Amino acid sequence: MISVVVPILNESGNINPLIDEIHAALRDRFAEYEIVYVDDGSTDDSPKELAERMARDSHLRVIRHSKACGQSSGVRTGVKHAQFPWIATLDGDGQNHPGDIPALWDAKPEGLTPETPWLAIGHRVDRQDTNSKRWASRFANRVRAKTLQDDTPDTGCGIKLFSRATFLDLPWFNHVHRYLPALVRRAGGTSVSVPVRHRERGEGTSKYGVWDRAWVGMRDLRGVKWLMARNAVPVAKEVEK
Repeated sequence: MISVVVPILNESGNINPLIDEIHAALRDRFAEYEIVYVDDGSTDDSPKELAERMARDSHLRVIRHSKACGQSSGVRTGVKHAQFPWIATLDGDGQNHPGDIPALWDAKPEGLTPETPWLAIGHRVDRQDTNSKRWASRFANRVRAKTLQDDTPDTGCGIKLFSRATFLDLPWFNHVHRYLPALVRRAGGTSVSVPVRHRERGEGTSKYGVWDRAWVGMRDLRGVKWLMARNAVPVAKEVEK
């Protein structure tokens, strides 16, 4: 049982193709699944497209923010509204391939329960982005990996798999989706990187610039490092009567 959470902002034209691909990826692998789109206050035709699709798609649920709050807020809203214990996330621009969700699922250790902190995150091996974005991402990943020691080559990848319980137990702040490997390890869990495909964006334009993301990232990195330094994971068990 799995919930696929897709946060979007102005992704008209990308919605139906991506939903079709999600169905194709999951229908033969999971007896039960749902697709949770979180519309982060879109001002284009995204609300109309989602409403029309939801009317004929029993797997689709739509949550809408009254104003744009950011991608991490979209993920958090989707996770909170999800009805299944395991969560997969995708970016709404179509650059992540839903067909890679089963690969992340297969990386899950046998017998792992949703209560155990664990994360699988995609590693984009052939990025289809501009040179400036690829350079900025490589630089940011190197700085983050050296600072946090999270042993993850690509935390910016939007395709991830984790349990609902794990995510909701982590500290939350805007842009938290970029630091999940470190935070899961802080909680005493483990994370694994899985090679995944990457494609050019479908319709529309990117919502992120190179430099605005860089400046915010440096501030966030300092905050996460502070959290990591003040961690204490208790080993607890219930006392038997």
